[in-house]
Amino acid sequence: MLARLVQLSLSQRLFVLLATLIVAGAGWMAYLGLPIDAFPDVSSTQVKIIMKAPGMTPEEVESRIAVPIEVEMLGIPKTKILRSVTKYGLVDVTIDFEDGTDIYWARQQVSERLGGLTDSLPAGITGGMAPITTPLGEMFMFTVDADGLSLAERRSLLDWVIRPALRTVPGVADVNALGGVVRAFEVVPDQIKMAASGVTVAQLKEAIDANNRNDGAGRLGEGDEVLLVRSEGSVTSLDDLRAIVVTIKDDSPVRLGNLAEVKIGTVTRYGVVTQDGKAEAVQGLVLGLAGANAQKVVEGVRKKLDELQPTLPKDVQLGVFYDRASLVSKAVGAVSAALLEATVLVIILLGLFLGNIRAAVTVALVLPLAALITFILMRGFGMSANLMSLGGLAIAIGMLLDAAVVVVENIVQRLATDPTAGKLPRLHTIYRAVREVAVPVSSGILIIITVFLPLLTLQDLEGKFFVPVALTIVFALAGSLLLSLTVIPVLASYLLREVKHEDPWLPRKLLALYEPALAWGLRRQGIVVGVAVLLLLGAGGVYTQVGKTFMPTMDEGDLIVGIEKLPSISLEQSAALDLKIHQALMKAIPEVTGIVARAGSDEIGLDPMGLNQTDTYLVLKPRDHWRMKSKEALMDEIRKVLDPMPGISYSFTQPIEMRVSEMIIGVRGDLAVKIFGPDLDQLNTYASEVEALLKTVPGNQDVYTVQNDGVQYLQVVVDRLQAGSLGLSVEEIQDALRTQIEGQRAGIVIEGNRRTPIVLRGTEAVRMSPAEFGAMRITTQGGSTVPLTSVAKLQRAAGPVKIDREMGSRYSVVIANVGGRDLVGFVEEARALVTEKLSLPTGYRITWGGQFENQQRAAARLAVVVPVALGLVFVLLFSTFRSVRQALLILSNVPFALVGGIVALWVTGEYLSVPASVGFIALLGIAVLNGVVLVSYFNQLHSEGMKLSDVVVQGAKRRLRPVLMTASITAFGLIPLLFASGPGSEIQRPLAIVVIGGLTTATVLTLMLLPILYLRFAFPRREVPHV
Repeated sequence: MLARLVQLSLSQRLFVLLATLIVAGAGWMAYLGLPIDAFPDVSSTQVKIIMKAPGMTPEEVESRIAVPIEVEMLGIPKTKILRSVTKYGLVDVTIDFEDGTDIYWARQQVSERLGGLTDSLPAGITGGMAPITTPLGEMFMFTVDADGLSLAERRSLLDWVIRPALRTVPGVADVNALGGVVRAFEVVPDQIKMAASGVTVAQLKEAIDANNRNDGAGRLGEGDEVLLVRSEGSVTSLDDLRAIVVTIKDDSPVRLGNLAEVKIGTVTRYGVVTQDGKAEAVQGLVLGLAGANAQKVVEGVRKKLDELQPTLPKDVQLGVFYDRASLVSKAVGAVSAALLEATVLVIILLGLFLGNIRAAVTVALVLPLAALITFILMRGFGMSANLMSLGGLAIAIGMLLDAAVVVVENIVQRLATDPTAGKLPRLHTIYRAVREVAVPVSSGILIIITVFLPLLTLQDLEGKFFVPVALTIVFALAGSLLLSLTVIPVLASYLLREVKHEDPWLPRKLLALYEPALAWGLRRQGIVVGVAVLLLLGAGGVYTQVGKTFMPTMDEGDLIVGIEKLPSISLEQSAALDLKIHQALMKAIPEVTGIVARAGSDEIGLDPMGLNQTDTYLVLKPRDHWRMKSKEALMDEIRKVLDPMPGISYSFTQPIEMRVSEMIIGVRGDLAVKIFGPDLDQLNTYASEVEALLKTVPGNQDVYTVQNDGVQYLQVVVDRLQAGSLGLSVEEIQDALRTQIEGQRAGIVIEGNRRTPIVLRGTEAVRMSPAEFGAMRITTQGGSTVPLTSVAKLQRAAGPVKIDREMGSRYSVVIANVGGRDLVGFVEEARALVTEKLSLPTGYRITWGGQFENQQRAAARLAVVVPVALGLVFVLLFSTFRSVRQALLILSNVPFALVGGIVALWVTGEYLSVPASVGFIALLGIAVLNGVVLVSYFNQLHSEGMKLSDVVVQGAKRRLRPVLMTASITAFGLIPLLFASGPGSEIQRPLAIVVIGGLTTATVLTLMLLPILYLRFAFPRREVPHV
């Protein structure tokens, strides 16, 4: 069949060239249409429910809202994990579905169950499902800067001008508004006047609600025409609000303005943004839709902001401090540069080995054509061009040329040395040359493809990262094989007119070195085998010294410092402390040019932090202007500034890394130790014990447990009997309390396209003083007033900041990063220590998660799948050679290929991570390919009746050039990745190290050991009488 394909191509040369041009054009179109992002989308199918319950404490929110929602959601099919976080006034429930679940189906399931719950949840709560975005959704962040505008004006500009405009950009899911203050119409009742008029807060609210409406009354006939009747009564200004009549007393109306102070105020704040150590700021955060093309979204946002700029007030500037597009262009640029450099290196090598520029160009043409075929298939499979998928292409560069190298090298050899070359037509000589290597080349490339198939079975995070790598390699290799058997022979027939009859300089020199070495090896077979076995044992010993980790941390170029303060801190104090931290950092570290920090929760509630938690984004100078060499050194400088500060703990992260780890485990860090159990106080105690133990393990960094107690509660215990005798219900008392402090919404004022809430709330004095609050009076339905202390007892207590739950049970978490050693070793040591020192009672358990959990899962999966792949390779080899002996002979090459990879990892100090494992898989394929090329030629010579000892010598010498070419081209193709810098180079480096190191030993051993093994074991003894 392969011979027919080659024959067809050579007989229809013009058609093949035309088809090639068409495919190249389609590939270019596909490339232009590929969505581009920095990373593959690693998010699982996830639905978030966010409910706001103003004024409720965490325990109230948990028992009245979180638990009912959890019970309802636990039965949804395909649910993988259900987590919830309850905080003051807020609950965030996250439901993770199995990979591959349709997001719209998942949202529908959640929506149906949520709809059935609405009646049983407390009144006055708002919220529902969060927008469809992913942890990678935070694409663009900016501050609204204006010297002449107040915080409220800047915030309303963001809410009502910038946000609606940006939401029209394709690919934008929502725009989150943070910081500043939200303007409101504030109604502050005067207790004495209210008591004199006998009006309750509920009556005030009803009066505002009933007097704030426009409505239509229908159509009124007027002769042949009609009039549309519209009644106007909505509130449009403070005067309208003051004029509302609440009640009639002594035949005269009592207006709202008589009973309360009506003014422009603000809604209660749950979060704050500070900037550059100067003052508070207003921040906008653009969230991209799941699967949106990051570069296109950011381009669209920038364009829209440019259009908006002239319509904004004069001195308003939008200060962009995070832009995903710059990361995308850096990441994709780094990989593209590596691809170009590798291509240049490969072409130089080809020229040196083939000694014929035309032959080198013929082979090199496979690169762009195979890449274009890959783009067509990527587009068809809905993949994006990102760091990992383009990295797959960069890794495959050397392997892409393997087939073409063997084909062209054989054509050149045949045209130069075949005795029939002048007598038969050139096309026939080319056909014979290609047919000769078609089977070994095809089985070799199929073997490499087979070796990469196990990667397609990886799941979860590592699957999302490495399946694109494996797919692009498989696509590119399949494309290169097709090209090598069709297009390359055709191009060779046109381009290879003149062929020199002697070998080029480089192969001649290499052969001169190899001949005596091979002759020596065949004489001293025992020594060669002994050295090989010793190397194998040595590598086994080195393997135990190599650390294991999940994945190297990717340097995104940005830095975030997460800061944790005392739980009972107020919003104003939290902002003041943030500003002090900014000033200290900017003064001590000139690399930091700006800082934007946000504390508390955001508008949508996607990131429900407490007031005591701050995410501090550092805006840094370009790398070449730094005093220090690395980001680690910069982090050490920051540590020196933050360590002396009292009352704070901190950790380092990056924008995408932070969201990805939050999505997977609900916390941020390399390692998350979760302690599950029913009692919050006990959980806090165990968490601080585990924290103390982890801090004693070498390699720990930024170990902390989120402080979960110390919030001061003022409990109002209502005396039902006393309240009932005065005609007050518990609900009325609670409503009066909430109105005094948190405030109650009493309607909305529509001002053009802006919607301003009307808030009923107590005076500033009551809100700022527990004594004033205790002296507060409540109006009964009869119109008399009673002091709060006569119907309730006030007592202070401490309580939790938040309550974390997973799959229906509470947990506490200790977070740690690991530095200077491998993750697995750290966890094993920590686990042994905790098991020994901490005994948990019944009902409590401990789990070890985070990156560590991913590493364990990936290792377990690869341990099953790699042996299966080796089995498949054996089947392919057996079907190629029809001999179990020869199939095993070639597979014996594999362990020796691993030797160099393991030693290279150990020497460079890299850890055995998922990318390094991918390198070993690639190595396995290349080692087998070299064996196939050698053994198939030995067999060919043997079938021609040559003596076995001559077969080995002649075959090895003849195949020296293709074996060295494939190995060196693959190795040199990876050198740019070895020295690359930029986002993502950390992931590709271990892979390149393993392949380059492994190829060195694999090639030497293939050329020295395989001829010996072939001589000894290729055929049963009785078949070889003449040796």
